[in-house]
Amino acid sequence: MARVDLGRAGHSLPTRALLEFQLAHARARDAVHLPLAVNSLVLELKQKNITSIPLTSAARDRDEYLRRPDLGRSLSAESRGRVVGLRSEFDAAFVIADGLSALAVHRHAVLLLELLLRDLDWRIAPVAIVEQGRVAIGDEIGEVLGARLVVVLIGERPGLSSPDSLGAYLTWQPRPGLTDAERNCISNIRAEGLSYAVATHKLLFLMNESRRLKLSGVRLKEDAAPRLGGDSVTHSKLFGDR
Repeated sequence: MARVDLGRAGHSLPTRALLEFQLAHARARDAVHLPLAVNSLVLELKQKNITSIPLTSAARDRDEYLRRPDLGRSLSAESRGRVVGLRSEFDAAFVIADGLSALAVHRHAVLLLELLLRDLDWRIAPVAIVEQGRVAIGDEIGEVLGARLVVVLIGERPGLSSPDSLGAYLTWQPRPGLTDAERNCISNIRAEGLSYAVATHKLLFLMNESRRLKLSGVRLKEDAAPRLGGDSVTHSKLFGDR
C-alpha cells in the first residue's frame, strides 16, 4: 500500500513517519517468517469437534519454501500417503495453510471455519493443516481425498498495513495443473478488513453456486446479496499465487 502526504524534514521523512514505516515493515517480515503452530491449531479444532490432519508440503523448511514456490504447491511423499488413506466421496475439503502469514491463520482461520461448518450440511473431509503450503496445494489434497470442491484458507502476502490478512480460495473439481482463473478468492479477511460474517456469507454462496453449476473461477458469478444486519461491503477477486 502506498504512503502519501507524509511531510518532510529537510530532505528526509519526518522521524515519526520513518519509524512507523520501519515498524510496519518489521511486522510484515515477522509475519512471513513466523512458523505455523500446527499442534495449537489441531487442539483448537478438536475443542470445536472438528477433525483435522497435519500435513507438510514438499518444501523442507521456510527458507526453501520462500525460494521454491513450486515445492509449496505439492505434498511431501509422506503426507500424500496419509491423505490417500482418507479418500472417500466428500462434498468438500477445507485446507488451512500458512502461506505467507501464519499470523493470519492463527488469528482467523479456526473462527472462520467454525462459522462455515455451522451452516454447512455437507459431507466434509478432515481439515488438512499444511505447513509451508501455497494455494495450489489444495488441488492435490482435494483430488486425493476425492472431494468435489476444495476451500483453502491461507495467510496472504503481508502489506505494510495488513500483516494478518487471510484469504479463502475455492476450486471446483480440484486437481493439479489448474490456474488461478479456475478459482474464486475472498480476500482481506481480518478485523480491519472483511468481517467473518460477510466472508462466511460470501463463501457459502460461492460454495453452493459452485456445486449447483459444477464450476468455479471466472465463470462463477460472485453476486451474493449483502448480508442483512451485517456489513454491506464485500471484497472478492482473483489473486496471484500465495
